[in-house]
Amino acid sequence: MYDPHLDKFFTLVHVLEEGAFPFRLKDAVLSEGTVEQELRASLAALRLASPEPLVAFSHHVLDKLVRLVVRPPVIGGQIVNLGRGAFEAMAHVVSLVHRSLEAAQDARGHCPLLAAYVYYAFRLPGTEPNLMGGAPPVTVQPATLARGPGRPASLYLARSKSISSSNPDLAVAPGSVDDEVSRILATKGIDRSHSWVNSAYAPGGSKAVLRRAPPYCGADPRQLLHEELALQWVVSGSAVREAVLQHAWFFFQLMVKSMALHLLLGQRLDTPRKLRFPGRFLDDIAALVGSVGLEVITRIHKDAELAERLNASLAFFLSDLLSLVDRGFVFSLVRAHYKQVATRLQSAPNPAVLLTLRMDFTRILCNHEHYVTLNLPCCPLSPPASPSPSVSSTTSQSSTFSSQAPDPKVISMFELSGPFRQQHFLAGLLLTELALALEPEAEGASLLHKKAISAVHSLLCGHDADPRYAEATVRARVAELYLPLLSLARDTLPRLHDFAESSGQRSRLASMLDSDTEGEGDMGGTINPSVAMAIAGGPLAPGSRASISQGPATAARSGCALSAESSRTLLVCVLWVLKNAEPALLQRWAADLALPQLGRLLDLLYLCLAAFEYKGKKAFERINSLTFKKSLDMKARLEEAILGTIGARQEMVRRSRERSPFGNQENVRWRKSVTHWRQTSDRVDKTKDEMEHEALVDGNLATEASLVVLDTLEIIVQTVMLSEARESVLGAILKVVLYSLGSAQSALFLQHGLATQRALVSKFPELLFEEDTELCADLCLRLLRHCGSRISAIRTHASASLYLLMRQNFEIGNNFARVKMQVTMSLSSLVGTTQNFSEEHLRRSLKTILTYAEEDVGLRDSTFAEQVQDLMFNLHMILTDTVKMKEHQEDPEMLIDLMYRIARGYQGSPDLRLTWLQNMAGKHAELGNHAEAAQCMVHAAALVAEYLALLEDSRHLPVGCVSFQNISSNVLEESAISDDILSPDEEGFCSGKHFTELGLVGLLEQAAAYFTMGGLYEAVNEVYKTLIPILEAHRDYKKLAAVHGKLQEAFTKIMHQSSGWERVFGTYFRVGFYGARFGDLDEQEFVYKEPSITKLAEISHRLEEFYTERFGEDVVEIIKDSNPVDKTKLDPQKAYIQITYVEPHFDTYELKDRVTYFDRNYGLRTFLFCTPFTPDGRAHGELPEQHKRKTLLSTDHAFPYIKTRIRVCHREETVLTPVEVAIEDMQKKTRELAFATEQDPPDAKMLQMVLQGSVGPTVNQGPLEVAQVFLAEIPEDPKLFRHHNKLRLCFKDFCKKCEDALRKNKALIGPDQKEYHRELERNYSRLREALQPLLTQRLPQLLAPTTASSLRNSLNRASFRKADV
Repeated sequence: MYDPHLDKFFTLVHVLEEGAFPFRLKDAVLSEGTVEQELRASLAALRLASPEPLVAFSHHVLDKLVRLVVRPPVIGGQIVNLGRGAFEAMAHVVSLVHRSLEAAQDARGHCPLLAAYVYYAFRLPGTEPNLMGGAPPVTVQPATLARGPGRPASLYLARSKSISSSNPDLAVAPGSVDDEVSRILATKGIDRSHSWVNSAYAPGGSKAVLRRAPPYCGADPRQLLHEELALQWVVSGSAVREAVLQHAWFFFQLMVKSMALHLLLGQRLDTPRKLRFPGRFLDDIAALVGSVGLEVITRIHKDAELAERLNASLAFFLSDLLSLVDRGFVFSLVRAHYKQVATRLQSAPNPAVLLTLRMDFTRILCNHEHYVTLNLPCCPLSPPASPSPSVSSTTSQSSTFSSQAPDPKVISMFELSGPFRQQHFLAGLLLTELALALEPEAEGASLLHKKAISAVHSLLCGHDADPRYAEATVRARVAELYLPLLSLARDTLPRLHDFAESSGQRSRLASMLDSDTEGEGDMGGTINPSVAMAIAGGPLAPGSRASISQGPATAARSGCALSAESSRTLLVCVLWVLKNAEPALLQRWAADLALPQLGRLLDLLYLCLAAFEYKGKKAFERINSLTFKKSLDMKARLEEAILGTIGARQEMVRRSRERSPFGNQENVRWRKSVTHWRQTSDRVDKTKDEMEHEALVDGNLATEASLVVLDTLEIIVQTVMLSEARESVLGAILKVVLYSLGSAQSALFLQHGLATQRALVSKFPELLFEEDTELCADLCLRLLRHCGSRISAIRTHASASLYLLMRQNFEIGNNFARVKMQVTMSLSSLVGTTQNFSEEHLRRSLKTILTYAEEDVGLRDSTFAEQVQDLMFNLHMILTDTVKMKEHQEDPEMLIDLMYRIARGYQGSPDLRLTWLQNMAGKHAELGNHAEAAQCMVHAAALVAEYLALLEDSRHLPVGCVSFQNISSNVLEESAISDDILSPDEEGFCSGKHFTELGLVGLLEQAAAYFTMGGLYEAVNEVYKTLIPILEAHRDYKKLAAVHGKLQEAFTKIMHQSSGWERVFGTYFRVGFYGARFGDLDEQEFVYKEPSITKLAEISHRLEEFYTERFGEDVVEIIKDSNPVDKTKLDPQKAYIQITYVEPHFDTYELKDRVTYFDRNYGLRTFLFCTPFTPDGRAHGELPEQHKRKTLLSTDHAFPYIKTRIRVCHREETVLTPVEVAIEDMQKKTRELAFATEQDPPDAKMLQMVLQGSVGPTVNQGPLEVAQVFLAEIPEDPKLFRHHNKLRLCFKDFCKKCEDALRKNKALIGPDQKEYHRELERNYSRLREALQPLLTQRLPQLLAPTTASSLRNSLNRASFRKADV
């Protein structure tokens, strides 16, 4: 491993150390006069050394180069300054070593060999023998290395008199010499605006000069390495500077370690920080930081990777300086760097990239181990009396964490105000970066959001795990550093991911509160009404961050929405602050909030509950968390790529950083050791234990989040109890509590949540019983759900809450009709929509409530106990229906029938009937029966219209069910409600939110939506005919515009699908049940409506499979034919099902009105099916003996109805003779020919198929054979004369249509089909010649006069031998 360049370098250094001149070097003899020249040449030649030996001896080479810098050689009595040459050689050596070991780089792009040199091998020359008076060598490391648990707490700064040995983060004692923390605010003392950083004499300036180190006095020419490194870096030429910048981290760390060793070995740790280093060195540092910062800014668009590495290295360097030098000076450097970036941001083509770099810079800086102490958490946030307070005054204000601070202006503590940013410098920087990233107009928003929020999140995680901040009082002080985060999150609320199931739900609380204030903001027409005031807010509170949140009211909506992942992380940070902040401080802040701001805060708490709702173990099994995480941000990143806000290269680099399992990789190319696919395979295959652990963590997080929200709500309640607008605020608070009770929660939270709910209702009963009935309904629903819990503790609390609710309602009005109705409706809704409902546990809870009522001494003399008993009886009846519904869970028809029966049972109770109609609509929608779901909503709307008509007679409202007849004739059954059954003024009846004009509008809109989904666009028009007058009366032009837009869409679809073949509305089957096993269904006939294009085999298989599973194997039989069933021939032990395809049937007069395809498929009551038979029992035979039985079925209601099967109420059979069958067949063929001929646009293929079937010679039982059988001879029976004549006329019409079809075909065909057409014409000529003698026969009897009665009878259907069964 010999290398001549290294050999020469080591030899020359050795000669200088020994001082043995002259010396022979190979063929040359070196003297004192030539050694300097040779040494400089050797330093320059180190770049030519072979990589392998250079790497092997790199530590020795670097040691010698450091020695040349620190101890310049003395040759001939003169000091030879080799600093520049050694520095340049060091830059080239580092570059060569780095390049040679590129494959072994760590995640940050650092070479492990060079890092090991700084950490382990580097020593200041000449310090080893006499280290601190003979003490053993001490390994001192810079703060950027080995950031693990084994790292010294403060780089041996524990010797400082000002730092407590037990808790280094405690504030300094008064009068200490080391102003470690207090100097931060003394900006005047560290203002270096006139230093050479901004001077013309700075490097690159117009009067720049090369600085030389001053000659040393005495015989020991020592220099300090860190000072020389800083100087040489600043004054270096462009080539060397480029090499140094490529590996700036090494020189920064070398400088930091040199400084630390200088302080430690020179016993300067007790020296005040301002006196530790000379001013010229600090000037060099300032110039160096400024130049490197400028390089970062200018290179970001040319070489993004280098800019990112430089940015991180500079941030780590400044972070380390905070432990070594005057912190005020370091903060001035940080401020100067921020100004540099801010200046460039105004002209940068892509500001997002610069903001991302500055965010990384801030994150690294804030990861300092004494970050909290650096932010002066104990100083009061009150404006100082003088522009620059003295050190002693600042120190006296911040003696300990528990010191009583003067009462500050609370609002400014919660805003990013000037005093806040001045007092808490680093926290202010971080939160300002977060605020800028959350700006609506921020470009490249997705990545910025993620970086800024994760920086705050990681800091809070560190605080939470830090034992120094374990005490509650200390943690409250730490939380004060992040109070503006609450205002930030509140203002960002409209752009957070909506975790709530219903869109816009979280903005409802703010808008509800805003509606109570006047003049709070201007609602523009472009803003969503539900969140308009939430965004506009009103006048900003004093001290608000005007520079960040200024702009139009719509700005928050127009910005880029945060991803689900970023939103969750931000909400976690908010919850941490709320949990740890001092409650009294939060209470004072809430008291100062304007009403709209308080509403947005409640919305934020609502969103926290939704974001951390427990999803259960199954959710973790279904979702691959990595894929989920990746897909959440994909949309935002795609938008960035399309809009050009982030370049392709930067996107690729960012992606590689994010996907790396090792953090921020700088120089990763295609290295198998860190390829990105490895981590994905590790994530997918998680063990069962890992899944359970994740579910456990998720459950604990959900509980913790909910408890924090609950504590905050109680603080707000205490705040607003005496305010004027307390009703609206308390209503919003109760909504948040109700949401928490309605989501999946742990038993621990539910016990506290139900206790809070009871306290709220007890203190403010008017919330439920005087104002909003919707709140009462929601509360009853949630309490009933928890009454059915499997955990006894939850049932106990829920039963107590429900009982106290009844009791308080009774005490107000001597009856609890409202709660009684709401509880009944809630239970009906619960059993109709919840699958895993525990009926047994609910019965236990109901028994508990009954016991409460019987043992309640205070109400023993009243009728309260009797009313409770009546209510419990009604609830037990509903539960009995629930049991039946569970039995038929797998039989959708039977389940809907049962729900229909329950709804009919509540004909005298509109609220409950409406609830069950909605339940049915939900079940139909779940099954995909949109037409039936729409009918349920129409019936519900008719029910509400009947009630509203009883209250008042308004022109714009429908007069009742009659107004809905055009939508459905079935709706008249809702008119059963009358004045003698229902009094509109009775307490508790028709008190739900739907029994209002707004509720009616909602039901009609739902009906229209379901009709649209079902393709029934004509019905949509009828619904809107009822809805539009109501909207016009309310002047709701926004909804009117939407309605007319939907009408336009509906009519457009009708035009495009005018033939009807594009929409198939349903297929109908007659299903008969025979056998005792069917119970109530025995000998019942139904018409089933099945989805479009359902085959007979499909419904047969479905019903057979279902009833086989229910009754057992070999019990169910499908009757294959459609003949009348003789029950005496059936096996009584078996169950028989007869299924027949049926078609809608219309009389001739009906067809005049049923013009369109929709008309012939809507409002259907009569169905027809035909059964062919012969006298000897066969289904098909020869023409003279072929009979047909036509069966007409009439149903109780018209399809579509609120259920998919309707009972057959009337059956009528008609038997056709063979000649009548022939007449029907010929009429059918004639219609087919006419349709094919008149079709527009014409279809040549269909026309030719119909023609071939009509005139083709080989057709079995074709027209010619029919004519030869029935027209060859005149019938003997005079009764058949008319049939004979009718058939003859049918053939004449048939021939005419054939001629028309042939003419049409001739016009359509091309040259290649002329021969085929001639063949068709020849076939038709033969057919006409054969038919001619048969069609020209005369029936003289037809000319004979007939009596009126006989004529009437001949035209009557009785002549078809009607058999009514």
